[in-house]
Amino acid sequence: MSDLVARTGRHQQRYEAGCRLVAGCIPFRYRHYKQTTNVEEKVVEVLMINSPSGPGLLFPKGGWENDETVEEAAVREAIEEAGVRGDLMDFLGYYHFKSKTHQDEFSPEGLCKAAMFALFVKEELDSWPEQSTRRRSWLTLPEAAESCRHPWMREALVDGFCKKYADKMDQTGEDVPGQH
Repeated sequence: MSDLVARTGRHQQRYEAGCRLVAGCIPFRYRHYKQTTNVEEKVVEVLMINSPSGPGLLFPKGGWENDETVEEAAVREAIEEAGVRGDLMDFLGYYHFKSKTHQDEFSPEGLCKAAMFALFVKEELDSWPEQSTRRRSWLTLPEAAESCRHPWMREALVDGFCKKYADKMDQTGEDVPGQH
């Protein structure tokens, strides 16, 4: 059982122009594997979680509340939903989507605006608030793109994350911040 507790309720939820404001992240790590007997290659893996409400995988995300910065909200969601801690890296962009489950008086159409970040994972927790309903899966970038439940999350991965991280490492061979 986790000592951490997930936030619940909507009383501190932020809204802007009829959109519920959401914060999330794409947790990632570098994995080493031997391509041949002499060559070792670094591969980017991202962490995705299942959704209790249906098929496909997701990145951790949730409501951005009044008592926290957007960065704090993204880090909190990674801990609550995926049970990981690390260094919040680059802002990947804003992504708009329509929620079928989160329609309320401030966003009757369920419109959401998600601020997404990259999170370099340094620790996987043995217990976390939503572990009873969430399973973690480390995936390669092609596997993750194929597994994304929502098109906007696939866009955040392909157009946001991959352009900032995977392409830098694969094409230039340079170290990326957070890489060991």
